[in-house]
Amino acid sequence: MAENKTRLTEASVESYFSTIQDESRRKDCVQLSRLMSEATREPPRMWGTSIVGFGSYHYKYESGREGDSCLTGFSSRKGDISIYLVKEFPGQQELLSRLGKYKMGKGCLYVSKLKDVDLDVLVQLVIGTVAERKRVYG
Repeated sequence: MAENKTRLTEASVESYFSTIQDESRRKDCVQLSRLMSEATREPPRMWGTSIVGFGSYHYKYESGREGDSCLTGFSSRKGDISIYLVKEFPGQQELLSRLGKYKMGKGCLYVSKLKDVDLDVLVQLVIGTVAERKRVYG
């Protein structure tokens, strides 16, 4: 069975931030890191080369595939900041209706700029994600 490409590393989060060329995006990522660290009560750690993650959990699927991942995290991508949430948790849709300007994929929230979203609502989405992952995976 193939191993996960995205693993916890000892790489520096600050070094990752320094590679983000757009100053506004870099500042958003630093701010998001602080917000997510406060919300999760976990320090930011690098997962792979481009994901800033908070906390960790062990998953095991019915297929037998298992591994470790961050409870939540984010990555600065080409067009947006990708924020890794769970696909669904109780109250999530109501929170999303109040968030502001975003796009949503399968468990991934895409925002262009933090000023486009309500940060208090974003924190609640992060807290809900962590609670759901802990409920499902222990």
